[in-house]
Amino acid sequence: MPNLIYGLLALTVLCAAIVALLARSLIRSVIALGIGSASLAMLFFLLNAPYAAGFELSVGAGLISTLLIIGISLTEARRPHNP
Repeated sequence: MPNLIYGLLALTVLCAAIVALLARSLIRSVIALGIGSASLAMLFFLLNAPYAAGFELSVGAGLISTLLIIGISLTEARRPHNP
């Protein structure tokens, strides 16, 4: 049973990485990156590495995803106003 859980989490990390690379929208890429990072943190926790899991969850899924979303929303192209 534990091997199934490890396999599902590894598959989730892999699929999230592929979606992050192939998504056309930057917001979808960042969300996939956050999901992959959270899945990786769960995998670390199951492998008895709680400090690595906490660090990955707080920095990878939390901080980096938040900063990327804020950066994308602040730098989106604005349409010129036609008079």
